[in-house]
Amino acid sequence: MDRLSRSWADRPGFIGWLTTVDHKRVAHRYIVTALVFFALAGVLALIMRTQLATPENRLLGPDQYNQMFSLHGSAMMFLFAVPIMEAVAVYVVPLMVGTRNISFPRLNAFSYWVYLFGGVMIFIAFVLDIGPEAGWTGYVPLSSSDFSPGKRTDFWAQMITFTEVAALCIAVEIVATVMTMRAPGMTLSRIPLFVWSMLVTSFMVIFAMPAVMLASTFLITDRLVGTQFYNPGEGGDPLLWQHLFWFFGHPEVYIIFMPALGMISSIVETFSRRPIFAYTPMAMALVATGFLAFGLWVHHMFAAGLPPVGNSFYTAASMLIAVPSGLQIFCWIATIATGRPRFAVPMLFVMGFFALFVLGGLTGVMLASVPLDLQVHDTYFVVAHFHYVLIGGAVFPLMGALYLWFPKITGRMLGETLGRWQFWLFFIGFNVTFFPMHYLGLIGMPRRVYTYQPGLGWDVYNFIATLGSYLMAASVLVFVFNVWHSLRRGEPAPDDPWGSPDLMWATTSPPPSYNFEHTPVVTGRHPLWLNAEADPRPDLPVIAGVRDDRREVLLSTPVDAIPLCRWSMPDPSIWPLWSAVALTVVFVWSIFDPWGVIWGAIPAAIAFTIWFWPKRSDRSQESDE
Repeated sequence: MDRLSRSWADRPGFIGWLTTVDHKRVAHRYIVTALVFFALAGVLALIMRTQLATPENRLLGPDQYNQMFSLHGSAMMFLFAVPIMEAVAVYVVPLMVGTRNISFPRLNAFSYWVYLFGGVMIFIAFVLDIGPEAGWTGYVPLSSSDFSPGKRTDFWAQMITFTEVAALCIAVEIVATVMTMRAPGMTLSRIPLFVWSMLVTSFMVIFAMPAVMLASTFLITDRLVGTQFYNPGEGGDPLLWQHLFWFFGHPEVYIIFMPALGMISSIVETFSRRPIFAYTPMAMALVATGFLAFGLWVHHMFAAGLPPVGNSFYTAASMLIAVPSGLQIFCWIATIATGRPRFAVPMLFVMGFFALFVLGGLTGVMLASVPLDLQVHDTYFVVAHFHYVLIGGAVFPLMGALYLWFPKITGRMLGETLGRWQFWLFFIGFNVTFFPMHYLGLIGMPRRVYTYQPGLGWDVYNFIATLGSYLMAASVLVFVFNVWHSLRRGEPAPDDPWGSPDLMWATTSPPPSYNFEHTPVVTGRHPLWLNAEADPRPDLPVIAGVRDDRREVLLSTPVDAIPLCRWSMPDPSIWPLWSAVALTVVFVWSIFDPWGVIWGAIPAAIAFTIWFWPKRSDRSQESDE
């Protein structure tokens, strides 16, 4: 074991922190960074709600408000929602499938640095008063040079491309990990539903993200080079932006939502002490949702003047996608009803999810109807629906999962009492904030307005919504205090404090650098529940032959997880960081001078070449095989 620890150990000190390729340490950074961006975006939302608490408020001017709501939406969608779901998967998936690291670990480290630099870049732009101003959707012509002069939209477009590069990197890693690095015996019919959800999500990222990267590239070349992709006067089409953006944008909602479904399954199974009801239909529902998500994007464009026959098709598709989601909810309810549920904090967040997501889904079916959508389009009814789906459908499961997996990640238990306070503050605050917005939309309040006149009937509802936003902020502060207190003085966590069935609980809390001393062998869908009545902690069978004097893992076949070969993983390296720095220089330089793409590509090419150049150690390992 000592030799195994030395083989998988990072370099000491600050250099080791910069060069690590351990999926757990990279995931730590991702999660913390995403939560920081969440807090910053939340502060912006709190300021906006304060501005709208009373009519004709002068806290913010129109330009400041435009920048704040644009950055709030962009940060929540591109810097928090997708990254934190992928970050949790970077930590959890390798442990759940029984391997020692994620595939392409240097690419994993590179993706984090790209994500960090892209997020910092857009917030620095905001501090310098060149933050985005055309909304998180960046519609043209509002985002064109005529209506958004200067560099504001340029920074936004480059940040979009940056964050999607990071998301694509992680998606490729997760697909490769799940398909080729599962423990022997972990067939596709035995992998946890969270792993299924991340596999489907990763394929969705691979197919959806290039669309928005293409759209943002077209936009910035229109602005900086003089192309005319979106200029109708020169043969372009502003609707092209909407098609490209929403072809990404609606799968984006499910890219955020799908991991949450897997989290719900893990929580329900663990705290109901029962295998999930109808495992195969649950897995197929995830796959069906992934496919259907790509056929809905035009329901964001019902007011754009598209042919009615096309609108009818997208209405039907938008209603159809509720079927697999409803199936999963009924299966979770059946699991809880036939199990022995324990309503700890993670299960409270599941109950909150059921209530909020069902309501968000009902308003989503309403918005799928063209006549109603035309009436409430771009009103606060849409804002309410959007937040009920994304916060109720994604953030509540995420919070529950953080309480579930925090002991494994840190070796400490989060406080149960503080967790209950956080849940109720968040649940009540959320409903007080967003439920009145349904009525505000129905009585005509448009979104994206920085103030309003008195006497319109909007005053009371806006004031109530603002009070609710402060309750949500108090809930977040309780969570931060709970984490801080638990890390300092929390109860030490055993290896499996919840009695969970997944492989990740078979190792220590927190796991060692190599995850598992020996590669486990899986003989059932719930390896830690096999013969649990006779032995609460059964010894798992293991497979021998993987070397412990270097970073070696076992590869297996994609379907049946039959051992295939051994693979030597790369050692820690500084070049993913330098490659990300060089790529950042290219993107920022190109905002001010198109020649930055040419001259900036030289150091980027050098960094990538050194990163991928075969090392002597790599050649020696190949010769040993």
